[in-house]
Amino acid sequence: MKSIISSLFAILLLGIPMSAYAQSQRSQEFKDKYQLKEAVVLSRHNIRSPLSDSKSDLGRMTPHQWHKWSAGKSELTSRGGALETMMGQYFRKWAVDAGMFPENYVPTADDLNVIANSMQRCIATAQYFTSGFMPVGGVTVNHRYTPSKMDPLFNPQLTKVSPEFVAEAMKQINAMGGKKGIVGINEAIAPDYALITEVMDVKDSPMSKENDPKLKAFDNYNTEIVLEKWAEPSMKGGSALKELNSASDAFILQYYEEPDTVKAGFGHKLNRDQWSRIAHIKDTYQDVLFTAPIVAVNVAKPLVQYMYDELRSPDRKFTFLVGHDSNLSSVATALGVEEYEVPNAIEKKTPIGSKLVIEKFVGPDGEEYADLNLVYQSIDQLRNMELLDLDNPPMIYPLSLKGLTKNADGLYKMKDVADRFEAALRAYEEIP
Repeated sequence: MKSIISSLFAILLLGIPMSAYAQSQRSQEFKDKYQLKEAVVLSRHNIRSPLSDSKSDLGRMTPHQWHKWSAGKSELTSRGGALETMMGQYFRKWAVDAGMFPENYVPTADDLNVIANSMQRCIATAQYFTSGFMPVGGVTVNHRYTPSKMDPLFNPQLTKVSPEFVAEAMKQINAMGGKKGIVGINEAIAPDYALITEVMDVKDSPMSKENDPKLKAFDNYNTEIVLEKWAEPSMKGGSALKELNSASDAFILQYYEEPDTVKAGFGHKLNRDQWSRIAHIKDTYQDVLFTAPIVAVNVAKPLVQYMYDELRSPDRKFTFLVGHDSNLSSVATALGVEEYEVPNAIEKKTPIGSKLVIEKFVGPDGEEYADLNLVYQSIDQLRNMELLDLDNPPMIYPLSLKGLTKNADGLYKMKDVADRFEAALRAYEEIP
């Protein structure tokens, strides 16, 4: 009881809505009223090493040495694996408490489906999660290719591109920056650019000493977007958002991995708001590339279809899909999730290891209902590697769907959620 009271007090101090803990602390009255039948989970991989190594431009942007990673570039780190095991253990306790599975359950191919993108960090995340979720279950992690290749299910590539599509996509992307469009997007986060270049001590970097012309990119706010068929939305090199995104990404990962926060900040004492500002660069990069509505329904179509099929599978109880932040961003946008920023995280949209969880219930009236939450480890849970259980759950942030109303128990009608999936699939078909 003492731990629960402490948790509630902490929630009040943080200003987190009580509903944010609904999934982990639902009342017995709720459990008696609604029976959990299925959950479909779309997860981002856990902590990896940066996509670029210290010998690349990332290393030349600063005189400092980046963290010595426990894994090769782009691969899941040892800490990431341990944290994902802890998340799997929490989901086991949650599933047992909800009556979905008994303890030490051995699943069948019908009731459990685990599939990962064929990238090492995704396969490894799924392996670590399942070792915590069903430690004696002998769970098979399905993936299409040998590591590391992109599976079309998870590859956020454009499969429909026409002049009309590009025009509409650029209109929607430019709208994010107001009257100034792309330049406006960059100008809005210019203070974040100034902060990250200061923390990296760019002025003393090898790039600066060699008067590398690539440094001019940090002052270029006219980011060029590339939208091509069978490719991910991307940015041409040579702009601040493109080049500083890789530094933002590396700093976020370094902050999670390095116990000494001053060392993580290259000797700078940064508060959590400043870390969030550094992460905001990467969040903006993701938003620009993957959250324009017409782009989102284009790149998310395979996952939207797959998740919808899983939700309609009569024997399925738990589906676990492991991909990337771009997958979570595009699927959420395609389904019409209301704009949000999660608390107690430096990444505000899709924190490392975060999971979009769709639960399907049967109510006392025999009707099916659904709930949507984003589940993720808090800053302290990540940095301190805190064990998770029902008394110390991960953060659970309720997501809302535009135009839909939840009932008094905080649930949507499953039919309305199904209609939203179908609307996203129709939107893809309507792309010119």
